[in-house]
Amino acid sequence: MAGIIDTITFAGTLILAVPAALAGLELVARGNTVVGATLVGLAVGLVVLERYLTSPTDLPGLLAKRVVGAVVKKPDTESNED
Repeated sequence: MAGIIDTITFAGTLILAVPAALAGLELVARGNTVVGATLVGLAVGLVVLERYLTSPTDLPGLLAKRVVGAVVKKPDTESNED
């Protein structure tokens, strides 16, 4: 589940990527396939990189999740107390 900061960051990326993709599709429709395909590819690349690339600002959150996961153990669901 994504947090509010992740959602806002993704929306900011889409604000930049959607106009580039639409311009690229328009150029492809008008016959300028090289520039249009490049714009669409850049827009897709921008969204993919934002989603799957770890940036330096993400590292403290990832480290905190790992530390909490190591300290807090999940309880066993199969405990038999007869």
